[in-house]
Amino acid sequence: MTMATTLRISIVTCGLLGFLSSTRCLAGDWRQFRGPGGLGVADVSGLPVTWNSKSGVTWKTALPGPGSSSPIALGDRIYLTCYSGYGTFPERFGKMENLTLHLVCIGRDGVTVWDKEIGPKLPESEEVRDHGYAAATPATDGEHLYVFFGRSGVFKFDLNGQQVWNADVGSKVHRWGCGTSPVLYKNLVIVNASVESGSLVAIDKKSGKEAWRAGGMDSSWNTPHLVPLSNGKTELAISVRNKLLGFDPESGKKLWSCGGIQDYVCPSIVSENGILYAAGARESRVIALRAGGRGDVTETHRLWEARAGANVSSPVIRDGHLYGVSDRNKTAYCLRLSDGKVMFKTRFPGQPYASALLADDKIFILTRYDGTFVLAAEPEYKQLAHNKLDDESTFNASPIAAHDRLYLRSDRYLYCIGEKS
Repeated sequence: MTMATTLRISIVTCGLLGFLSSTRCLAGDWRQFRGPGGLGVADVSGLPVTWNSKSGVTWKTALPGPGSSSPIALGDRIYLTCYSGYGTFPERFGKMENLTLHLVCIGRDGVTVWDKEIGPKLPESEEVRDHGYAAATPATDGEHLYVFFGRSGVFKFDLNGQQVWNADVGSKVHRWGCGTSPVLYKNLVIVNASVESGSLVAIDKKSGKEAWRAGGMDSSWNTPHLVPLSNGKTELAISVRNKLLGFDPESGKKLWSCGGIQDYVCPSIVSENGILYAAGARESRVIALRAGGRGDVTETHRLWEARAGANVSSPVIRDGHLYGVSDRNKTAYCLRLSDGKVMFKTRFPGQPYASALLADDKIFILTRYDGTFVLAAEPEYKQLAHNKLDDESTFNASPIAAHDRLYLRSDRYLYCIGEKS
């Protein structure tokens, strides 16, 4: 089966009025993977600390299929991706031609507004370990949605689910699937197509045509990170096997390189005040690097390296410290940004693939099977709550906080945690 020439859209509920209406943009939108700046930090207050299936859940909405992508929030709508028909239980060993990709729109009331079904470009990987065929979080500029489905390409949709264009960034597949999400910069959509073509690819938002391409994306499953500098310029940083790389996001010109994580890399870079913090490796490492250099900056701009971090989950920054949880050795950690000193490295009672979320001076860690842990954002380990839902599904997607609500996505449901409106 080749790429479907037409895409089917079914209006599930809300009627024609909901389909035609434009979405209002609100303060507190969560428009991309890990929210504003890709930092996993939400400027909200009053989020619940404790909840369970009987208390604190505003609504729970069934999804058309699993996925590891996080939701995004724009105005009164939530958008996320799913897949169905193949690679799911009980259809795991069915026919690949039944694989269907989905872009789903859900209202703030939990009612599904529309479900766009997309025919994938086949053959896909016969089996994707843990993460499935919908792992990339969408991005929005407030007017359109940009979605990455690996070898099926990058798609642009309007807010009513109508496709505008589809761009090809490569055709290779991997048993770990595609795990990077698009980022937007000026008139560009930028994706790390490490699996599909070993490239970083920028696409013109208006035309869908390739603007630039940079090679060298080796064993990299992390989302590119835009770094604002004190001189008003912006650099694009990414972590690949053995290297940290910096690019001009407008032209794709390579600016600098630095010795990096000597392994495949999943956690995305975070930054503050022009300094990057890159985590990764099965044995857990974090590297601090000052951006803005040129050429090989390993000796001039690399500040420190610490034995902490995670193999999959990305960290957060709060008041001069870096916080996260390792999925591999199940430890929560805190590093001092000034010198990389380990403030704590404590055994953690769960395995997160989701990245950390900092909101309301608290760190929310969503684990795959053991619920959500709420930690104090302090350089001394303190668990504030452990919340578990009566859901036997798997939680791989990173949680988001938008409009004073918390959203958790499993491979079966989307949950809204907060006060009932």
